[in-house]
Formats: sequence, structure tokens, C-alpha cells
Amino acid sequence: MSLKLDIAFAKSHRASSGVALLLKTVEADLPAGVEEADPAGVYGRAAKVAKFTGKSLSTLDIVAPHGSDADRIVVLGFGKAESIVAHDWLKAGGTATASLKGAEKVTVYLDAPGLDVTAKAAADFALGMLLRAYKFDTYKTSKKTDDEEGKSVDKEVKVTIVTAAASAAKKAFADAQAVADGVNLARDLVNEPANILGPEEFAAKAKELERLGVEIEILGEKEMKKLGMGALLGVAQGSVRPPRLVVMQWNGGKAKDKPVAFVGKGVVFDTGGISIKPAAGMEEMKGDMGGAAAVTGLMHVLAARKAKVNAVGIIGLVENMPDGNAQRPGDIVKSMSGQTIEVINTDAEGRLVLADALWYCNDRFKPDFMINLATLTGAILVALGNLHAGLFSNDDTLSEQLLTAGLVTNERLWRMPMGKDYDRMIDSKFADMKNSSGRHAGSVTAAQFLKRFVKDTPWAHLDIAGTAMSSPSDEINQSWGSGYGVRLLDELVRANYED
Repeated sequence: MSLKLDIAFAKSHRASSGVALLLKTVEADLPAGVEEADPAGVYGRAAKVAKFTGKSLSTLDIVAPHGSDADRIVVLGFGKAESIVAHDWLKAGGTATASLKGAEKVTVYLDAPGLDVTAKAAADFALGMLLRAYKFDTYKTSKKTDDEEGKSVDKEVKVTIVTAAASAAKKAFADAQAVADGVNLARDLVNEPANILGPEEFAAKAKELERLGVEIEILGEKEMKKLGMGALLGVAQGSVRPPRLVVMQWNGGKAKDKPVAFVGKGVVFDTGGISIKPAAGMEEMKGDMGGAAAVTGLMHVLAARKAKVNAVGIIGLVENMPDGNAQRPGDIVKSMSGQTIEVINTDAEGRLVLADALWYCNDRFKPDFMINLATLTGAILVALGNLHAGLFSNDDTLSEQLLTAGLVTNERLWRMPMGKDYDRMIDSKFADMKNSSGRHAGSVTAAQFLKRFVKDTPWAHLDIAGTAMSSPSDEINQSWGSGYGVRLLDELVRANYED
């Protein structure tokens, strides 16, 4: 069952029932709020018996504490105060949510001795709570709570966060709420089964961003043919479900400012086409639109928090199927750029979609930079596992900004090599290039392919195959679809590109 957290901030509040959640560093003798929540001094005895010291993310759970108005007291360890970094606040918030165990009311005493609880720290703690509360159970017919009309609803939990920075934290939390909603939108899109979320349905989800002020255009097959998008349309031609190209614009900056641009691969299901994938694990290919999901989630965040930037999000939405009309290995297609591509492997389809989307974006919007996200190669998993996404770029400044944003958000990146020697590996005997050079350096040659469609515009390609889906669970994410990239790119924009 999902939790719906109703979070408020207060300078003082007494836990009359439910859970009182206290924070403690290893240096402090007592946790935050202990006088309000534990007038009888139960904590001291419990901590001694349990040998609880406040080690980072450890918890002490005291049930029905004598003399307290709270039903439970949960003490959350915060480790050493001097070693705390920004992401620790999110992890602590996520751990707090995990400790709720059916509570309907929660009072969090945040101002632990030794902790510098800023408004942003308080908002980040709340963000961690929201991100951990997410659960995709849309199609579970059991474990649901019904309202009076019999409709399934999420379990609501009222959370009051007590801190001296309450007023400023409330303002900061508005941005955090926007981030949580954007991440959870991306998670929803990745988790949805492909029979529910095709290109048309995905485009309709993106169109809902109009309510936040995002301008939406949806290009169909006819419009894309007129533009000459033969690479994208070649991938789509084997499916009965028509492709879509969605253009999202948020104009929050000055009219004269060039936009920043984000492009997402949106293969709603990838069988591999004629070069069909093995059956084992193919069900996970419903998540091959993780890049498009991240771009959509990011555009939600920028609009919801009224970011002072002009931003463009473009997603190419197709399904890669092997019917009688599907493209074949050996086919040659002509991209919007005019460059021709020999299709060596129909399972190297995402780069074909991105080739036309990147060219269209660059040609129409002349952006300050372009960043594309794609669950592009299994090779990046071999290289980096699930802990980093691969970063490929033609621009050192943009790369450094992305790497820094990755460290701040813990959505980490690792810069991979590019160069002329790798580029020669995708030269074709019959066309301007081929879409696959084989197993060796597979993620690098995929990036070299994309680079041929960006001209001199500062550009970065993020290969998120290992991080967008089926990545390891952690304190703030228990979902198969992680929403990776939304917080990363929001931090990039927030730190470097807003007026």
C-alpha cells in the first residue's frame, strides 16, 4: 500500500498520539525533542539496553512508552555531525518513512543537538520521506484501502516536522514537493506495463503538463515523415502502434535567453525487432523509455517550481516490434540530418530515435546545450554496474557541471572516453555510418553515433541503462523504476542556469 504523506512544519508541537520521531547524533547525549516526547525518561533505559549510540541510519523503536502521549517513540541515528552531507538528509527522511509501520500521525523533532538544521536540510528530509513513501501498486487488487465509495485510496499519514527553521522550511518544501512529484511521475511511467503505456498514451501523459504552464506539441507520423525523420520512423514501422514526438517547452526565463534542452529515448517496449532479444528478462524492456520518463519528470519539476529558465524537453516515442513490416538488418535509412545509416542490428534502435530527435531539437531551438538520456546499452552495465550512469560529452564545462550535480544528488555519473578512433568504428561500407559496431566498446560507439547529430552544440549523453530501472533499492527508493535523472538535472539547472 502506498503512503500519502501530508507534511507540515511547526516551530513547536506536542506528539499527542502516533509516532514521535527523534534524531540523535553520536556526539549528543540526548536526541531532539526528548523532553516533549519522553517526559518519563524511558529513552535512556531503552538506549542502554539496546546499546543504541546514534550510529548513522540506525533506529531505536520504543513501543507504548510509559509517561508519553505518543504511541511509539522512534529515535533515528544521524552519525557524526561533522561528516553529514546534503544527501544524508534525504536518506534520513527515507529511513524515517520506513519506520512508520502503520502510523497515522507522526511528529518529527528535527533540531538535534549538534546538527545545523537549515531550511534546505529540513526540506530535504521531507523530500526523502516523500520519495521513500512511493510504491507502484496500481494493479494490486489486494492490500488496498477503500474510501466510502469503494474506490482504492492511498493511506494518508499526517506528518508534522518540528524545527526552529519552520517558516523558511515551508517555503523550501514547495520546491521539494515539486521534485518529489517529478521523480514519482518518472517512476510511474517506467513502471507502467507496455500494454497500458504506448506512444500515444505516453504523449497524453506528457500533455497533462499543460496544467502547469508547459507548452506541448505532439507530432504524429505524418509530420515526422514531412520532416524526414527516417531513422525514428524506421524503428516504429514494425509496430501497429503509431510513433509520437512530443515537444515540451517551459518559458520561465527571459525572452532573449537561449533554452536548455533535454532529449529522451522513449521506446515503450523493445523486443529487439528482427534482431530479437532472448526471452529471459525481456519483460524489463517496458522500461526502455526511462530517458523519456526522466525528461517528462524534469519538465514537471521545472514548471511546478516555476524555475527561472527556458527549457525544452523532447521525447521520441516508439515501439520496436518484429512484424512483417519491420526494418531488417542491412536496411539503409535516411535521417532528418540527411545522413544515411546502415541498420546492422535492429536492437540498436534507441540511437536511431535519438538521432532524429537531437537533430530536430538543435535545428529548431538552437539551445544553449543538449543533454540526452537513454537506457541505451547493456555495455554500460558491464562497465559501471547499477551505481553510476555513463556520461559522454563534447564539452568539459557541461561535463563538470553534471558530475558535480551527480555528487550533490547522489545520482552519480562517470565520464567515459570518446574520440576519432572510436568514431571510425561506426563507419559503414554502404552508408554514412552504421548503427552498431559490435560488442567491443558498445556504449562508446553508441555515443559516437549520437555525436554525429549534434554539430558543435555543447552536448552530453547519459546512458542510464543501469540506473533507471532494476537498480539497487536504497533509503529513498524501493521502486523498480527509480526516476533516475530528474533530481540530477534539476540540480544542474538550479545551480548553473537559472536567472
